[in-house]
Amino acid sequence: MLAEGGRHGQLHTAQRLGRLPIGDPLERQPPDAAVLVHVRHDELAAAAWVCAHCDHHYPMRARDRIAWLTDPGTFLEDAGDVRSGDPLDFFDLRPYGERLVEAEMSTGLGDALVIGHGAVDGFPCELAVMDFKFMGGSMGSVVGEKFSRACDSAAEAGMPLVSITSSGGARMQEGILSLMQLPKTVCAVEDLHDAGQALVVVMAHPTTAGVLASFASLGDVSLAEPGALIAFTGPRVVEQTTREKLPDDFGLAEQNLRFGHLDAIVPRPELRPTLARLLRLFDAPE
Repeated sequence: MLAEGGRHGQLHTAQRLGRLPIGDPLERQPPDAAVLVHVRHDELAAAAWVCAHCDHHYPMRARDRIAWLTDPGTFLEDAGDVRSGDPLDFFDLRPYGERLVEAEMSTGLGDALVIGHGAVDGFPCELAVMDFKFMGGSMGSVVGEKFSRACDSAAEAGMPLVSITSSGGARMQEGILSLMQLPKTVCAVEDLHDAGQALVVVMAHPTTAGVLASFASLGDVSLAEPGALIAFTGPRVVEQTTREKLPDDFGLAEQNLRFGHLDAIVPRPELRPTLARLLRLFDAPE
């Protein structure tokens, strides 16, 4: 579990033998047998933010994922200027508009999804990559609109769409407008399939709630990173509601694989060649 960080490294607990389930941001308890490990930021960045000591998969920013997955110089971003409005004038502890400005300044992103087209090992594809750091990767009207545009672009260009998800669900500050993004994205995937193109979904930690209940579950190929939480809600809420003890791996990628909800769990260092093989298969003549 991520314990603390500094300017030059990260300090986390790691199993002496085995992999640590990702703790941040949904607070999974660290294993009983653990040691503290300090890892430099430059070492993590060079290893796609995977700890060399225990295979802990740290959260990875959307632009970092895109730069790591795509061939150099091939990615062109689309709809980068689209921004959320505040039609409900939503106010909790602070105005929603103020939260949006803060999120954009801290992440450098206009919203929680980055879309565009590029190539992986020479095979073109459309990309839709979520960033959990932007308001927990929550899906509001902009995320739904950009994902729909990514589906449209993939269909028009005749190439697959690769989506990497990491989200806490629908964005409550947009109320019913955020919930309407669920059917909107489902219809966009149907249009993509009607055009004869495939959707490959890679679920990173966490993929939950409205995103899981919509396009994240509709992949022609469904992959996940090790230890990713993939559930409509987290285990703590389920335990509090049902008052029952849940399995230690409740909702994790490993449990979802056993239940047949996933096609494979792919460690991050193996993701690029795995996607390249899939794109090669989808590119093969019929």
